[in-house]
Amino acid sequence: MTPENLLASQREFFLSGQTIPLKFRIKQLTKFKKILLENEKYFYEEIYKDFSKSKFETYATELSLVYSELNLAIKKLKKWMKPEKKKTNLANRPGKSYVLPEPLGCCLVIGAWNYPYQLSLIPVISALAAGNTVILKPSELSFNASAIMAKIFNHVFIPEIFHVVVGGVKETQAFLNLKFDKIFFTGSVPVGKIVYKAAAQNMTPVTLELGGKSPTFVLPDANLKITAKRIVWGKFLNAGQTCVATDYILADKKIEKELLEELKKEIEIQFPNFDTIPENYVQIINERNFDRLLNLIDKEKVYTGGTFDREKRIIHPTVLHNVTFKDTSMDDEIFGPILPVITFENLDDAIEEVKHRPKPLALYIFSKKKRTIKKIQSEISFGGGAVNDTVMHLTNHRLAFGGTGSSGIGNYHGYTGFKTFSHFKSILKKPYWYEPKIKYAPYSEKKRKILKFLIE
Repeated sequence: MTPENLLASQREFFLSGQTIPLKFRIKQLTKFKKILLENEKYFYEEIYKDFSKSKFETYATELSLVYSELNLAIKKLKKWMKPEKKKTNLANRPGKSYVLPEPLGCCLVIGAWNYPYQLSLIPVISALAAGNTVILKPSELSFNASAIMAKIFNHVFIPEIFHVVVGGVKETQAFLNLKFDKIFFTGSVPVGKIVYKAAAQNMTPVTLELGGKSPTFVLPDANLKITAKRIVWGKFLNAGQTCVATDYILADKKIEKELLEELKKEIEIQFPNFDTIPENYVQIINERNFDRLLNLIDKEKVYTGGTFDREKRIIHPTVLHNVTFKDTSMDDEIFGPILPVITFENLDDAIEEVKHRPKPLALYIFSKKKRTIKKIQSEISFGGGAVNDTVMHLTNHRLAFGGTGSSGIGNYHGYTGFKTFSHFKSILKKPYWYEPKIKYAPYSEKKRKILKFLIE
């Protein structure tokens, strides 16, 4: 089926009104969950082929979040679909005001390779819950994970409702040339710009989940042992191929040596054996990214790590010290297991450095001082983050996930995801039994004064 025919079939189905009822949407979500549960072993097997991701990490960082999103949508969808009452202003009384959600229509979701299940399927769940039809184009880099999604979902869902299309740039561009009612993209900033430009040609609304260099501030009062534990976990999860991972540390000069030593100790605890691919570590996705990452490692600045296995595409957790903002590792988002540590003596100077760079997707602060935490959070613009932890904020569906500026446009997760794929119609309902004469001609000075009194 050509892209044009596939979209046309979804358009016809959507316009039939069959996706509108609650019963229909719940049926699709329930079916979705059932398919995942019945085929979970295949999802484990195929993602392992892509970059040796273990069952535990696949479940913890991918499938568990997908199941949580499904369970929440199935439980809350009836409430989400209800009209939301709004207060009616004086000029429209005695009337009633409310906001009514409706699906946008035919949606295109373009997924990312680093978490191929989570980053592809969660927006699909939000779109289906909101009553849309969906075409999913997962990343070609995670070829096997993408292929199993296509095989399993396309076998069960009719293409008019939900269809997975595999392929590369050519296939993606073919869909971008078409007029969708919503495009949801997760990936890099350069590709995000291409998607945004293509969507603009058709006035299609977009959500762009991108990335950036996410800083982590470590202040002198932080518990350095726990700080190191949480940073190491969040940074080297998925071998650093995580959009909200700590990209670099900004550490107060007073605690630099102690922090570096704690980071080294924690790496040795969490990743003790690299004779084979460990259970809690993954490969770099391909050779191109592997070589890109190796070029970021300045051997003169390696504090710990820096070793690698090209055949297995493994780069051991690496910490760089004596780093400045002029280093190569600070040019672009690292997206790998390399952690630069930059020190500062004046917090205001460090904040200014971050403020004058593209807005990050995430920002983390390790400190106990409320004033310091408030200062950093209020002065720096970023997508989301955490205090005294990393990454975990995205697991709370009540916290909308998304970027700002060059790190993204729009957000999702939970009810926010439902809203992202919905249009909210504002409705005013008025009775027949009362109608104020003041708004009708002929107008007079007396009417103007009454109106002025009511307004001011």
